[in-house]
Amino acid sequence: MAVSPVVIALNTSGEKTAARVAVAFGFELHGREGRTEAKISFANALDHVRTLFAAGVPVIGVCASGILIRAVAPLLSDKKTEPAVISVSDDGSVVVPLLGGHRGANRLALEIAQVLDAKAAITTAGDVSMGIALDEPPLGWRLGNPENAKSTMAAMLAHGGASVTGDEAGKAAWLADVPLAEGAELICTVQDTVQEVSAPGDTTLVYHPQRYVLGVGCSRNCPSEELADLVGTLLQKANISPKALAAIATVDVKADEPAILALAKSFDVPLRLFTALELEAETPRCATTSEVVFAEIGSHGVAENAALACGGALVTLDQPKIKSAMATAALAVSGDVIETLHGRPRGRLSVVGIGPGQAAWRTPEVSKLVAEAEELVGYGLYIDLLGPLAVGKIRSDFPLGGEEDRCRYALEQAAKGKNVALVCSGDAGIYAMGALVFELLDRGPKDHGVSDAAHRVEVICSPGVSALQGAAARAGAPLGHDFCAISLSDLLTPRADIVRRLKAAAEGDFVIAFYNPVSKKRRTLLAEARDILLQHRPADTPVMLASNLGRPTEYVRYRRLEDLQVDEVDMLTVVLIGSSNSRLAQLGEGPRMYTPRGYARKIDGDLA
Repeated sequence: MAVSPVVIALNTSGEKTAARVAVAFGFELHGREGRTEAKISFANALDHVRTLFAAGVPVIGVCASGILIRAVAPLLSDKKTEPAVISVSDDGSVVVPLLGGHRGANRLALEIAQVLDAKAAITTAGDVSMGIALDEPPLGWRLGNPENAKSTMAAMLAHGGASVTGDEAGKAAWLADVPLAEGAELICTVQDTVQEVSAPGDTTLVYHPQRYVLGVGCSRNCPSEELADLVGTLLQKANISPKALAAIATVDVKADEPAILALAKSFDVPLRLFTALELEAETPRCATTSEVVFAEIGSHGVAENAALACGGALVTLDQPKIKSAMATAALAVSGDVIETLHGRPRGRLSVVGIGPGQAAWRTPEVSKLVAEAEELVGYGLYIDLLGPLAVGKIRSDFPLGGEEDRCRYALEQAAKGKNVALVCSGDAGIYAMGALVFELLDRGPKDHGVSDAAHRVEVICSPGVSALQGAAARAGAPLGHDFCAISLSDLLTPRADIVRRLKAAAEGDFVIAFYNPVSKKRRTLLAEARDILLQHRPADTPVMLASNLGRPTEYVRYRRLEDLQVDEVDMLTVVLIGSSNSRLAQLGEGPRMYTPRGYARKIDGDLA
């Protein structure tokens, strides 16, 4: 499992069992607030489990199975990507893998049951009848034709077993548990070689031991097709299936090379990176060396050196370097499957917006990126708002005003090969850190940018619920027609530019969302904006003030434009100014603000 599971306890009767599981496996223990003594607590079990599940975190709940089922049911969509969910009875006597049985839940349930001296209630057919799930090979093995898994398991169950064949069958000790049946329709074939294409419904499963590392090198902007063709030639020469590859390896300065990234993606294997010094240490084991390459990067080779460095002492060179006009490739092989990869991954920086703060307004994608991150970087309050998702992670808090330092630090940490999340409130691309990240990446090291290594990291931007969206939803539909957003902070934008934009927005009759409306020292621009707008729209134009959106202290109120007062606005308030067409609909629960788009003319026309 890529993300470590969390153990959930709902009450004192199950807390001891939950603690035993958490301690035995080194998992986090989360407990119901006021009912357990767990250091990490939550108020609502359904919401908490749903948040963890949406983030891709496996859940072990010491509680009734129904609680977990009700929590995750609305989110179920793809069994190939959803995390495992396991329920354990309060007394620890029964362990039930509810979801993800063939992706680790069954195996983990058996291990938990062993710790608790309990019964694992496994219900998946293959596990019950044969004690093995053939569509879930262990680490170091890959199923070459997963599309055949369903039909082959059915054949095995019908005939009571299978036959195991192949040139590498002796290395597949895990298949020793497969019941052998003479004349069985299911055949488990184990091979390094290229898999023959099976027809749909075929009852042959092909397993590949991942014993090979592919080392590659290329010139800058090498065409992806050229590198792919070269690697295809190498694998064909060796008669090796791409699914027998454990990893692709290269020099670290190629961490952002499009052709290499495309190759790793197409083969769906990890990419591992090495410094020139690390590669040079492998030169004595290499078949070919190049003084030209040494003069350029400080190593006598890339492809062979990287393949050997990634596999470590257990691998030897299987296929020496071959080359094309712009690329090189080589293969290293181990006598057994490769379970440990050396080198570092390409660093990743996820620039995420967590919305106004409450978990219900945080997107599942953001939650998943946060859960996967090794380190969280951001303003301390924003990281705190992540609640349990931030527990146990390295966190680097920066104060307000430290935005540039925050972004530089996050990029440089990712440059070390780490998975880093830069946490912003609202949407990271709207008055937040997204733009600053790319501004730093758009500069070289000599131009006050970031290091060359930081320029090579993967940057992922994930949308969040912005403050203007949150405010609009609470209001009703004030952004139903053309709108704009203007920051009233003159710390980074000249005051004259802000005033110019205010006048243009006022003349254009846009609904306007004001960000950063006031601060302790900056108190005049909001009043000036009000006066400018009053020159172009009615005095009774509705204004919405929304403070602490999505938090327990949320406070929403409406004012007339002419009555807008600076003193009732602070930095945590979003100010929505209606256009000349915006209205307040008087409903039973109070007024709701909306801006018509023009449907009324159509409705009135239809009535006429």
